Formats: sequence, structure tokens, C-alpha cells
Amino acid sequence: MSDRKKFLVGGQWRSSDRVEPVIFPFNGDLVAEVYEASDADMRAAVEAAERGFEITRRLPSHRRSQILRRLAELLTARREEMLMALILEGGKPRKVAIGEFDRAVQTVVIASEEARRIGGEVVPIDWTPSAENRFGMVRRFPIGPVLGITPFNYPLNLGCHKLAPAIAAGNSIVLKPAEDTPLSTLMLAEMVLEAGFPPEAFSVIMAGGSRAEPLARDQRFRFLTFTGSGEVGWHLKAVAGRKKVALELGGNAGIIIHHDADLDYAVERCAFGGFTNSGQNCISVQRLIVHERVGDEFTDKLVARVGQLITGDPRHDTTDVGPLIHESAAQRVEAWIKEAMAEGARLLCGGQRIGNMIEPAVLAEVKPEMRVGCDEVFGPVVSLMTYSDFDEAIRVVNNTPYGLQGGIFSRDIFRIMQAFEEVEVGGLQVNDVSTFRVDHMPYGGVKASGIGREGVRYTIEEMTEPKLLVLNLHE
Repeated sequence: MSDRKKFLVGGQWRSSDRVEPVIFPFNGDLVAEVYEASDADMRAAVEAAERGFEITRRLPSHRRSQILRRLAELLTARREEMLMALILEGGKPRKVAIGEFDRAVQTVVIASEEARRIGGEVVPIDWTPSAENRFGMVRRFPIGPVLGITPFNYPLNLGCHKLAPAIAAGNSIVLKPAEDTPLSTLMLAEMVLEAGFPPEAFSVIMAGGSRAEPLARDQRFRFLTFTGSGEVGWHLKAVAGRKKVALELGGNAGIIIHHDADLDYAVERCAFGGFTNSGQNCISVQRLIVHERVGDEFTDKLVARVGQLITGDPRHDTTDVGPLIHESAAQRVEAWIKEAMAEGARLLCGGQRIGNMIEPAVLAEVKPEMRVGCDEVFGPVVSLMTYSDFDEAIRVVNNTPYGLQGGIFSRDIFRIMQAFEEVEVGGLQVNDVSTFRVDHMPYGGVKASGIGREGVRYTIEEMTEPKLLVLNLHE
């Protein structure tokens, strides 16, 4: 697969004098090389987005829907090629890549449907005598050029979560994928053009690190949507100026396992939720807060189930846990595990590192103040804590800067509703793990986990502006 890939500016494929490698995290093989955009290329992409918006904002809804439907068809036709790109660029196990691909197609299909449903409302104006004979209506209009910045962990589906609503709403868009995982986005770009989206309205810019910051500062963009680390996200918000900003940032999800839970089901879901995509997931299960009455039984079952996970080559159908994106990421996770053990935690299984690989790890007797208990591990590690009082469990879940998603396993509707009222997250999963997400639901966080909501309809609302029309029907 190794070759050189061009980037896209206003429908034109471009190269440069700077090339960056794309490396297979499992063994270090060179997968491809990607040309990086120059400052002039980035300025050209913004100018193209401005021109393109004058076209897209006039596209009728049936045309926007048709483009998205065609894009879904083209994605489906190139399924195996896309799966291989996801596996090789990010080290994603094949079964996880299949899940991401299927969801990406669904995201685009949902957007094709929502493009036809962007409505408004009738507003009663005549509430006061001075407003008699007046009639109001609200319609949503596309906001303008959009800048979408995506992370390495789910490059295809998270790219679609920015691209598809922008198309549905009638906006132009510039996408900047993570430098580690650009291939799936560049392939997606080919299909967007083939699907008939106005080429002036779409660019995919390859630029690493701070070189892309001028895009976030540029006031010609009317909306910035970013998924990634908190440090980068909040910095971009600070420099974004007057434009609207949506941030989907980190998390360290807490899951309450109450004493009345179906333990076998909870174990199965937690083993999935803590280790899928090697734990490189902002809604990965990280902290398990287990009632002391079932603590030993749950722990034994979880350790046994985690021990059955297959770690290895992500190209194999049976692999559950693949490599982390870089060896430095694996070294950091290894260091956090050792730090927790030095502070009194017990390692029940896994935790050994070989290159980029970390064996799935379960830590017990974790204290909330440990880094694995209050910060984001972003690796294949779950931490066990116990509680006796339900209020205590909620306090432990909330004892973190983050608040993306959480979970509770219980049959007690009163405890469930208490958790819904008091747990500080953007979404609470009942009898499931924080990792659950479908692509039409509102998704986003509170506290340090971000602002705004994704989920196609909710993103369309973010990417449009309501405008009021008042008719004076005085004769």
C-alpha cells in the first residue's frame, strides 16, 4: 500500500515538497507517505471554502440528500479497501475497524435523511396589543464554512460526523485529519467528489501540530468542530475568536456496578468497553465502582474474561486488542500502571508492554486520587474500586475533571434515576457501558470533556443559524 498521497484543496489534488510517513503501529512498516500542505495551500483551502459556500447554501434539500445517499453507496462499494486502511494506519483490530466502517456508513445515511428534515417553527407574535396582526416564522440557514479537525482513533466515522452534517446543512467544509491516520479521510474525499458535492466546497488539509492553528484562528470559518485532547481543544477555543465552537474531548468514564446487577452481563460489557480499540476511546470504560457485596465475585469474573481477550496482529479476525498508536503512548500507559502499583494498587492481570502493545490490565484497590483514577489513561486499563453507600459511588464517579459518558448496572429504578439526576456527564447508559454510542443520539460532554453535541441532527443544529421572519399583516 506504500505510495504518496496528495491532499485536496477546493476539489484539486495537490502535492508539496514536504512528505510525512504513515506507519503501521503493529510492526513499524511504512504504509504510505502523505504530502503536507503549505501555508499557501491552507490559505487557498479557506478561500475555496468561501467560494464553495456560495454554491452549497443554495443547494436544495433533495440534492444534499442525494449526494449523501450516493456517498453511502460509494463507501459500501469500497468496504474492504477502507477496512485495510483503518487497520494499517491506526493499528485498529479488524473487528473494531468493521464496527467503525459500518457506523460511518450509517452516519452518512442518517445525514441523508436529516437533510430533508431541517425545519423551523411558527412563532406566535401577537402576545401583546402592540404586536397584533403580526405573524412570525423561524427557518434555519447554513452557518457558513466549517473547519473540522479529527483524531487518530476513529478517523473515518468521526470524519463523517463532521462532513455529513455539513453537507446536509448546506455548508462548505475543510477537514484536517490527524497526521497519524490520514489515509481513510483521503479515500473518503475521493468519494465525496464522486458523489457530486461541489468541489470548491471541500478540502482535506494535511498539516501537523501547530501548523494548522491559523485555520482555527481564521474568522472566515464560521464554525469549528474538534475532536481530540482537552489541552489542544481548549486552546483552539481560546484562539477561535467569534466563531461557534464544538469540542468533543477526553474522558475517564466511571461505571457503577450495583449489588442487584446482572453480573455476567456487566462483566461481558465491561470487558468490551474497557479494551475495544486498545482502550484508545474517549468513552472507554476506565473506572469500575463496584458494590462491596458483589465486589469479589465481579472481580473474579472480570479478570477471567479479560484473560480470554486475544492481543496481537490487528489484521487477524480474532484479535481483540491491538497496538497503541505509538510506542511513547504505550510507555506512558505502562508508567501509569507502575505508578498506581507503587501507590498501593494491585495488578490482577496484564499490564506488560512489548513495543506498542500493552496486555489488557485490571487494577484493584485503586484510589480516586491516583492518576489512573482521575485522569484519562487512553489505553487498555480498567481500575476497580468498591463502595458501600450509593451516594459514595456517585461522588467517586464525579471526582474527576471529566464528564463525557458514564454507566450504571442496576435493576433499581430509584437508584437509576438518582444517578441520572446527579452523575455529571453528557450521557448516562443504564445496564450498559459508557462506550455505547449510536450515531443519531446526542453525544458530548460537560466539564473538561467539551461543549456542544454531536449526533447528526444535533450537529446540523450547531451548523445552522435560526433566522426570524416577522410579517406585519396590517391592512
